[in-house]
Parts: sequence; structure tokens; C-alpha cells
Amino acid sequence: MPKSDALQGSLDLLVLKILSRRPQLHGYGIMAAIREASGDVLRAEEGSLYPALHRMEEAGWLRAKWITKDTGRRARIYELTAAGRKQLAAEESRWEAVIAAVTRVLRTA
Repeated sequence: MPKSDALQGSLDLLVLKILSRRPQLHGYGIMAAIREASGDVLRAEEGSLYPALHRMEEAGWLRAKWITKDTGRRARIYELTAAGRKQLAAEESRWEAVIAAVTRVLRTA
């Protein structure tokens, strides 16, 4: 099992990708989607996710709004902005470069 720091450096990418596929998720939904999509290998903890969501919202990558659910509970849902889609492309490109570099090291070391 990966250590809890397995998401370090990739949380923005994962959040942006999840929201590109499933817009208007709340924080818990994003955490569940990351866990599900990774086969229960990656886990975004609240202490990391919510500050990241706030930072990405301030950067203009996400738009957030409050909704009232059928149960009467309020939830803050998130969706990508145009700047967020652009950032997602940049993050994916950066991640591909990292993967290629790690693969080169693994094959030559």
C-alpha cells in the first residue's frame, strides 16, 4: 500500500481531472471519486483536499457554489472554469513528463 504522501504533487491534477469528468461534486464526492477511480489505492484526506480546493478556487481554476440538498443540508459544490481546463492540460503535460523521467531512471539505473 502506498504511503499517505502518495498524492503529494498530484492532488491538483487529480481534482481537476475528476471535476472535468464529473462536474458539480462536493468535497466528499471528490474524495470518493479519487478513491474509487484509483481502485482504493489513493486517498485524499480532508486536511489536504479542502485547502487545495480553496487554493484552486482563489487561483480561478474552480468555481464553487452552495446548494441545499434534498435532506436540507448545505453542500459546497465545485466545477472547473476555463482557466481550470487550461491548468488541467498543463498539469497533465507536467505529469506525463514526470512519468517519462521516472521510467527512464528505472530502466537505466
